Amino acid sequence: MDEDFTIAQIRRTLTIGLAICAFAAFGQPKATTYKPLAYYRNFSHKTPPVLKIFPGDTLMSETVDAVGYDKTGKSVTERGNPQTGPFYIEGAMPGDVLAVTLTKVSLNRDYATTLEQFVRRSLPFEVIKPVYARNAKLVKWTLDRSAGYAYPQIAHEHLGNFKVPLNPFMGCVAVAAPLKDKEPESYFAGEFGGNMDFYKVAQGATVYLPVFHEGALLYVGDAHALQGDGEITGDALETSVDFSLVTRVIKSSELKINFPRIEDAEHLVALATAETLEEALKLATLGLLEWVQSDYHLALNEATQVLGTSIEYRIPTLAGPRVEIAAMIRKEVLKGLRK
Repeated sequence: MDEDFTIAQIRRTLTIGLAICAFAAFGQPKATTYKPLAYYRNFSHKTPPVLKIFPGDTLMSETVDAVGYDKTGKSVTERGNPQTGPFYIEGAMPGDVLAVTLTKVSLNRDYATTLEQFVRRSLPFEVIKPVYARNAKLVKWTLDRSAGYAYPQIAHEHLGNFKVPLNPFMGCVAVAAPLKDKEPESYFAGEFGGNMDFYKVAQGATVYLPVFHEGALLYVGDAHALQGDGEITGDALETSVDFSLVTRVIKSSELKINFPRIEDAEHLVALATAETLEEALKLATLGLLEWVQSDYHLALNEATQVLGTSIEYRIPTLAGPRVEIAAMIRKEVLKGLRK
């Protein structure tokens, strides 16, 4: 009887052990490679997802440039910031926050294009008219990936030795927009993320986006080799990249946000878009205020001293339909606060 009992125990233990191993193997994060077959030019919840991703899994894929050219220089889709995706994120529900960590943003070709112009918001129109709209010319740039620099392929007298350091980043990271009827084109930015055109959306950064639809429906595209603040020529150095990312779903009971946030090794960043710079600035400042108040339990009068001494502002883009402000604070400054 004791022998039978012992054997039964052993069998049961082995069965439980095998089940645990199988569960652990199934639950382990996976790496998935997705080769885009089509690209989309709006942030729609109506587009069927191309792939389901579980939080913690690594997605590896690629983008085309803003004009629709892939890494081989072949035109594969229409111009207009074509997006890779959308990707259905398992467990993401309206009201949640999707955290997207870009683990890789790597240039995959040796050229980029931009425009020889200035956008209307950047300068008085009488100044920019000679290089505006139909007068603008396309400029091709060489991307020297091994040396880490880019230089223009134009014969202007004073640009013969001009080069700039590469800083690849994603122009667009977005979830499907909240609008039920109108589907914003991929030129737009808003509470859903979108065409943020901000240099901080780079390798190693985490983008936090409010979720409006089941599965979030994540879009990625419009890669840049480099861009100055404001994107005042209308284009960055537009190119294609290989990318990888990992997602995390933060439930609505843990965090609620109204506009995108970005976190990297150096900064916390709150973004906002609006019709005017003043309105966007107020919304971005509010986003950063809410972030530091929540994380560090700051009273409003305490927050005046933190933000008043240390806030930074950037203007990611003046080229889009709406203007955008980034309100930032260095993590180094926050080390002196008791969390």
